[in-house]
Amino acid sequence: MTLPALDWYIRHGGLLAAAAIVLAVAGILVWWRRRPRDPEEIERARRTYLNQVGRIVEGTILEIIEAPAHVLPASKPSLFSRKKRAAAPAHNGRRTLVSYCYSISGVSYETAQDVTGMEERACLNRVVAGQPASVKYDPANPSNSILIADNWSGLH
Repeated sequence: MTLPALDWYIRHGGLLAAAAIVLAVAGILVWWRRRPRDPEEIERARRTYLNQVGRIVEGTILEIIEAPAHVLPASKPSLFSRKKRAAAPAHNGRRTLVSYCYSISGVSYETAQDVTGMEERACLNRVVAGQPASVKYDPANPSNSILIADNWSGLH
């Protein structure tokens, strides 16, 4: 190094290192404090993705299940945690699941979709076991599928 460059580094090098450390700590805090994703938000994103990229195959409704909603245990507060809002109970603490099956390339899949909040769109009062339905599935992961999305329904 030349003498002027070495002199500049000695005077400003500590300042640059401190600024880098402050930025790194700030980045870690932002990453650590980011809002955890809501399970409803994750499911909505999954339905939207499948509605956009999904292929349609014929399936069969197996049953409609009314199940109690799972109650999540209260999390222990930590030093930097934010206070979490309690989730609103879904329809008097009940969840509605539609169980269905479908086959792709000789492989049979049996699954269920939580349709709580979409009962009107699903017209569940007209759905019976054994009824045919259209299923949208992810071509890259055929076990990932939906019967109902926010703006699509495979129920006939």
